[in-house]
Amino acid sequence: MARAPLLQLSDISLTFGGAPVFSELGLVVQQGDRVALVGRNGSGKSTLMKVMAGLVESDKGTRVLSPGTSVGYMEQEPDLSGFATLGDYATSNLDPSESWRVEAVAEGLKLNLEADPEAASGGECRRAALAKLLAEAPELMLLDEPTNHLDIEAIAWLETELKSTRAAFVLISHDRAFLRSLTRATLWIDRGMTRRQEKGFESFEAWRDKTWEEEDQQRHKLDRKIKSEARWAVEGISARRKRNQGRVRALSELRAERSSQIRRAGTAALELDAGQASGKRVIEALDITKSFGEQLIVRDFNLRVLRGDRVAFVGPNGVGKTTVLKMLLGEVKPDAGSVKLGTNLEVAVFDQARAKLDPDATLWDSLTLDPLLGVSGASDQVMVRGTPKHVAGYLKDFLFDDKQFKAPVKSLSGGEKARLLLARIMAMPSNLLVLDEPTNDLDIETLDLLQDVLGDYDGTVLLVSHDRDFLDRVATQTIAMEGNGRAQVYPGGWTDMVEQRGATIENNTVKEKTAKQSARGGGSASVSKKTDSLTYTEQHRLDELPAEIARLEAEIAKLEELMSDPELFTSQPAKFQKATDALVARHARLAAVEEEWLTLSERAESDAAAG
Repeated sequence: MARAPLLQLSDISLTFGGAPVFSELGLVVQQGDRVALVGRNGSGKSTLMKVMAGLVESDKGTRVLSPGTSVGYMEQEPDLSGFATLGDYATSNLDPSESWRVEAVAEGLKLNLEADPEAASGGECRRAALAKLLAEAPELMLLDEPTNHLDIEAIAWLETELKSTRAAFVLISHDRAFLRSLTRATLWIDRGMTRRQEKGFESFEAWRDKTWEEEDQQRHKLDRKIKSEARWAVEGISARRKRNQGRVRALSELRAERSSQIRRAGTAALELDAGQASGKRVIEALDITKSFGEQLIVRDFNLRVLRGDRVAFVGPNGVGKTTVLKMLLGEVKPDAGSVKLGTNLEVAVFDQARAKLDPDATLWDSLTLDPLLGVSGASDQVMVRGTPKHVAGYLKDFLFDDKQFKAPVKSLSGGEKARLLLARIMAMPSNLLVLDEPTNDLDIETLDLLQDVLGDYDGTVLLVSHDRDFLDRVATQTIAMEGNGRAQVYPGGWTDMVEQRGATIENNTVKEKTAKQSARGGGSASVSKKTDSLTYTEQHRLDELPAEIARLEAEIAKLEELMSDPELFTSQPAKFQKATDALVARHARLAAVEEEWLTLSERAESDAAAG
């Protein structure tokens, strides 16, 4: 017997400000669904999720929730007023006996539950909303950009949690690696319509491109038919006027059908001009050290950045990535060591806080009143890479419409603010581009274009990001900042770094926490027992490790079987080398995982004996 769907929307229509967002939209969410909700910025993804959550009422249509089904929605801007701490907010719907759920989740998300909501950052408030949702464990979870403001370690933890949940979830995210890992179906919003494919995000782009190709072919056939019928109408209608009025009406209907088709949104006109070439040596840092109080950011760190390099900085939130960037740019002085900047540098900065944007200024003024972009005496002009251009045309290049030109920046969505900041940066010649969390809120098409633009950019890029896919596509060097002053440079992107290290940042952080706990545990036996106990995250990791060890052993066996072919080296040397590199990386990874399992197992046994 078929089970009833958890949620069903039928014939949903919704209009905001005269423009239809959805028209006769329908969708179904089944038990156990893991759905990626995708679409361009402004297509209505967040609005649809609010309709699904019952927070926005549609103008027309029905929302049917299966009886007894609980739905949880992660709010982008949660209201924490009236709560003394983030923990009070996160546990507000839980029985006191279940508050441990929030504590376990908060540990994985690295959330301070004692923080005052009034002093908390937007990212901390979002993590509190995510902790609240995960702890309540509804049968249907609606997650709108849950990875924003999470570092890679926390993203990995969340990925593991969602993989193990029995709940259904619908997920909006710009993080390709996150979507590929978790989803088994894709819901695509395109021009007010929804399409569903029973495959995860891995297959989305091929599906999208094929859909658009078929659409273009159909439009081309329709255009040819209209052209043919219009020629007939001009040349032959006078002789057969009475008998062919039906054909004339059909031509009118064809034209009406063509004009009613909604054009696909274009892509932003992203373009970078490296301007004059910088010197070959862009930045050279020699033995730099920096600390704030007891927090050591970096110690005896050396780095040489050459023209054309794309250098990525990764590591947990709060480890000091942005501080190191500012030291390399000369904005913050190191406590020891030196930083030398190259010649002819023109720097453009994309900051994660969007601090370069005045929230009360209009989009128009954000471009024309900037002394670096404005053209003297012409308030409707902006200087784009040395050439004056009308500001309206330039804003349209970045997909802003006429109604938005005089709107305040604070009315924009996160993705639109990111596009406006990109418009400002890309109007200026620069040969050193600094990108601090550029991927937050950008849709997948804009991310694709940004990656292509960076690939063709003749200048140098310094990058901070938690988006693993973006790092793999862009970075030529990755600097892993591990805390306690440690920073290590690896060639390549995120995946290259992980394979070279043979262990993830997450595992090293666990070891670091263990070392700190051991250092603090030199007092009484009761203190030692408390600090040696496995945390929730460590216990969960211990439970996972046997399966990971088995997977690595199976992969090693397959690689060894492949390389046992005596003809492989001579017939396919490139494949042989790739298999050799993979085998070395798997062996290193297996050794690290086995060591981690041994360490955690010994601590678990010791804890059990002490109990």
